[in-house]
Amino acid sequence: MTSGWWTVAIARSLVCESDPAPSDAILIENFDADYLSFERATRLRQTGLASRVLVPIKFDIETSQPNMVSIGTANLMATIAHLDGFEIVPTRDVEPISLNTARDIQRFMQREHIRSVVVVTPYFRSRRSALVYDATLGRAGIRVTCVPVNRGDQSVAVWRQSLHGIQDVAEQWVKLQYYRLYVIPFRM
Repeated sequence: MTSGWWTVAIARSLVCESDPAPSDAILIENFDADYLSFERATRLRQTGLASRVLVPIKFDIETSQPNMVSIGTANLMATIAHLDGFEIVPTRDVEPISLNTARDIQRFMQREHIRSVVVVTPYFRSRRSALVYDATLGRAGIRVTCVPVNRGDQSVAVWRQSLHGIQDVAEQWVKLQYYRLYVIPFRM
């Protein structure tokens, strides 16, 4: 009887407030490659929100070479989304991955003199992403705004109607608590 209320509350707790503002760059969060993030970044660029688009790509720590599959996937999605050009941000795949990726992105942005960024991120992951980027980029003086990307089946009201929706929300809720209670306070 109360599930309609608490399931919506859980889902809302995972989603950042969409607050795009004119910025120096758009960052496509690319942990789980998703075409819709590239499409959303294209629309944001077309509205004049930012001219630069950044895509984090994993690099091998030992060889300093990019993951060619990740580059190929990003290029394919950018082509399909009509995203004319993006810049690769080299990142390492070191636990905790979200925090260390944010630190790599911070170093890149400081080197490139980027002072503000719009993060385009998957819907139910967006609150954690906003938390991590605020803790890293925000502390470095880089203004961070968030744009969650909804696949359509990820609304705060319908996620509980499929096993995959329940699994995704449960996983994202646990990870948000892990980052909120352990990673950010003890690793920053």
